[in-house]
Amino acid sequence: MNVAAQAKLIVALDVDEFTVAASLVERLAGLGVIFKVGLEPLLNYGEAILAKLAAAGAASFIDAKLHDIPRTVGAAARALVRPGVRIVTVHALGGREMMRAAVDESAERARELGLEPPQVFAVTLLTSIAPGELSELGLQGDLGENVLRLARLARDARCAGVVCSPHEVRDLKRSFGAGFAALCPGIRPAGAGHGDQKRVATPRAAVEAGADYLVVGRPVTEAADPLAAASEILAQMASADAR
Repeated sequence: MNVAAQAKLIVALDVDEFTVAASLVERLAGLGVIFKVGLEPLLNYGEAILAKLAAAGAASFIDAKLHDIPRTVGAAARALVRPGVRIVTVHALGGREMMRAAVDESAERARELGLEPPQVFAVTLLTSIAPGELSELGLQGDLGENVLRLARLARDARCAGVVCSPHEVRDLKRSFGAGFAALCPGIRPAGAGHGDQKRVATPRAAVEAGADYLVVGRPVTEAADPLAAASEILAQMASADAR
């Protein structure tokens, strides 16, 4: 089965100025991509960019990475529900009860507003973490074992899926099935610099592994022609065959 057409491209608006982010939305919205609003834009100009995305009819992903006591995370998840928000993130290390609070409270708020509930994705291990750093964090086992353990908690909490590196996707799908989604940062076109990402893959390789969402930031946002860069990544995704 070819799943390339089902995989979605997420463009990370990790830029420090609202005018730059707004220009990227205007240029790229016609491609049907999802726009990621991470901590940098959320804290600097969050309301303005979310309003811009809603006005453009663009889908958004609020990458808040919520991690606190269940009540606080539930309240925060409610506050993030608004038109166009398709995905919000929590940290799986916050535990099952915390993740479930985010799922339940965001769904309840969406019902109150007559909106489609956002999907809650749990961050497993950041793609900036290298294998040798696990012991510093007090984690036993290898990267894959830790990702699967956290993914199991997220599934039990009724999360839609997890955020993980492309390298863990095949094992994730074998363990939890195709319906449990994988959202993958650390996507770099061939020849692009890795930046602060340590576990990376090309768009084609990520789709072939079974990734459902691919997050790309600087290779698009810092390109001389962001529209051409995003279009090329979409073409690479479309060329992939699922294994």
